[in-house]
Order: sequence, then C-alpha cells, then structure tokens
Amino acid sequence: MYPVSAVLCDDEVMLTIKPGEHGSTYGGNPLACRVAMASLEVLEKEKLAENAEKMGRLLRSELMKLPSDVVTTVRGKGLLNAIVIKETKDYDAWKVCLRLRDNGLLAKPTHGDIIRLAPPLVIKEDEIRECVDILQKTILSF
Repeated sequence: MYPVSAVLCDDEVMLTIKPGEHGSTYGGNPLACRVAMASLEVLEKEKLAENAEKMGRLLRSELMKLPSDVVTTVRGKGLLNAIVIKETKDYDAWKVCLRLRDNGLLAKPTHGDIIRLAPPLVIKEDEIRECVDILQKTILSF
C-alpha cells in the first residue's frame, strides 16, 4: 500500500483555486501516482466495478429475505451495504456483530442500529451466499 491523494472537480470549482491555495500531503509524488495508475489498471482489467455492482445486487436481494422483524432496512450501492437492526432488550447491532464474528463473518456496527457490510471487490457469488447464510443463521439465533 502506498499513500496517494487526488482532487476531482469540474472547471467551475477548479478555476477558483489559485496556486498555493490547495495542497495535499500525498499529492504529486511520482511513485505514488504510478502505484495509483497501476491500481486503476487492475480495477479495469479485472472488471471489479462491474463485479461490485453485480455482487452488490445479489447481496441486497438476499438480505431482503432476512426476517423483517429484526432487519428493518437493507440499503447500499455496489458492495457498500448496510442493514438496520431493530433494537430490543435482547439484541442490537453490536450484539449481532459479535455473534456474526463467532459464526465466521466480520461486520461493522455503526450508529447503534446499523451493520455495515463492505466485502472486497473480488468477492464471488459463492462467498456472497456463504455470507448471507451466516447472517441468516445469526439473525435467527436471537
């Protein structure tokens, strides 16, 4: 891993910035730029954005099948997804994540009632299904 940063904006914004008004700790390093370009080439060559869209749709469609009395909302785009857990005295997002961990799946609780699911861009269909199976088993255990 090599740190790099970039700013993307349209002419309306970019043309208002004068030299010296904007800087970046990790911007402009030639080696970092080459590493970033190689990373983008891998993303394109391996069609990782397309995979993220396809696997994300599959993940959300399977998550929608989880019991709605526990999982009240499913949302996301690509492979960045979240489920909202109905909080009760018996469970909340944190307790669900701890049990998910015990069952072999790591997930991130956030804002008390949300579980963030962000699998890698290279995930395959069988791995999505395994993830959903673990989620189903875990949710039903409460």
